[in-house]
Parts: sequence; structure tokens; C-alpha cells
Amino acid sequence: MDPQASNHHIVFSRYVSAPAGFSLIEILVVVTIIGILAALIAPRLMSRPDEARVTAAKQGLASLVSALKLYRLDNFRYPTQEQGLRALVERPTIEPVPANWPNGGYLDRFPKDPWGNDYVYRNPGQRSEVEILSLGADGRPGGTGINADITSEGL
Repeated sequence: MDPQASNHHIVFSRYVSAPAGFSLIEILVVVTIIGILAALIAPRLMSRPDEARVTAAKQGLASLVSALKLYRLDNFRYPTQEQGLRALVERPTIEPVPANWPNGGYLDRFPKDPWGNDYVYRNPGQRSEVEILSLGADGRPGGTGINADITSEGL
């Protein structure tokens, strides 16, 4: 190996080095772009949990309607207003006591809506024989948007 070539390599490597990092301007540009994207995308993502809760409430209502239909099929009537939705989880002791209530009931546990509130059971319902509803995010009757009542009508 030529000694001059190896010395040349050593001298060359002392003066030429890899870039040390990003410049301040490059970092500011990237941070600005991320800020703009966050400002545009964040509002869209923030409404998704509310939409998911409304969808979950509708699915919960559909499950309750199915359980009520099974209850009616077995016992020839829906639970009374006094028996309520608890009749799907625990055997009612209030008359009329169902003769064909299965071991384990119709549901494993008493359900709550996605906002942690109890579903409302009406027998008779306002628009049908029975009605179940979630009172929405605010837990009060009426409302608009995510606070609107979600009913079992049409399920």
C-alpha cells in the first residue's frame, strides 16, 4: 500500500465530515407544517368519538330490542313498565311473573348507554307497543346533535 495514499485519506477525512444535523430554519418549517396539519385535521378527528358513541347506542338499542322480542316470544308479553329492562337480566318478582324465564336470563348484565346512563324503557311506548331510548350525551330528554334522544323506533 502506498504511504502517500493513506496519508491523503487521513488528511481528506479531517476536513470533510457528514452534516451535523438540521438547521433552525428546517426545524421551523417542519413544525409549522405539522401545526397547519393539526389545525386542519384535529377538528375532524375530535367529532369521531361522538359519532362512535351514537353508533354504539344504536347497536345497544338493537340488542335490547332483540332481547325484548325473545322475552315476548317466551312469555307472550313484554315486561311491564314496573319490571323494566331489569326483567331481561333478573327474573321479575312483580306480577305478571314470567313462566318461561330462562336460567341466565336474556342478557348477561344490565346495559348502560355509551355515555354511562341507563336506557329508558317505556311500556307502552309513544309510537309502538314498547320503546327503548338513550337520552344522548346530556342524559336529558330532547336535545340536538349528540344530545338528541336515540330511540328504538325502526330497529
